[in-house]
Amino acid sequence: MQDYAPLVISADTTGKRGVPRTTVYVYEAPVRLWHWTNAGCIVILVVTGYLIGAPLPTTSGEAADKFLMGYIRFAHFAAAQTFALAFLMRMLWAFVGNYYSRQLFYLPVWKPRFWYGALYETAWYLFLVKAPMKYVGHNPLANIAMVLMFTTSALFMIATGGALYSEAKGIDSIQATLFGWMFYIFPNSQEMHALHHAGMWVIILFVMIHVYAAIREDIVSRQTMISSITTGHRSFRDDD
Repeated sequence: MQDYAPLVISADTTGKRGVPRTTVYVYEAPVRLWHWTNAGCIVILVVTGYLIGAPLPTTSGEAADKFLMGYIRFAHFAAAQTFALAFLMRMLWAFVGNYYSRQLFYLPVWKPRFWYGALYETAWYLFLVKAPMKYVGHNPLANIAMVLMFTTSALFMIATGGALYSEAKGIDSIQATLFGWMFYIFPNSQEMHALHHAGMWVIILFVMIHVYAAIREDIVSRQTMISSITTGHRSFRDDD
């Protein structure tokens, strides 16, 4: 079993049909709560964000009686603020949580075995090797994807989304105070809109890879993935 921190085994149990298992408590309750809150926010943000970028056809009747896009925008803004607040709480938890709660925010690039593990995992996902390595937290390849595709994209989406929202709230709003500096980088508001929309597709791609990898590992490797983010415990079945 490989990792980048001292491994502490919390329990040795026997699984169903007498299969020896090792169970380790990995994901603490705040991390699990953030994960599922984050997942729900992303679903709402993607659906409403797409509809904001490609609005529904107009309907007949009095415009004052049709507030569908208003509801869509409200759902997007509410989910965005929840997403940002939850991400802030997740960042703070990285300082007080266990070792694995910090993997979302850094890459141990100075460790040769990190790069060896990343190459090995790449070969594993390409079906070039038959046996997976076992990691308590994220494997090196997943760690890279998490930091570069999710964490970086999430920060970018929060910053650009906050800046775009400040246009409606005004220059004296808290959003303008926190994110107005983004307009010094992207003075063209339409350009920022386009980049914010592109960021949505990066996160969609990440979610697709993330879900595929989790399901694949649960099926073909000897370690639990999906259940671990629900219960917090990861189980490893001993090799035959």
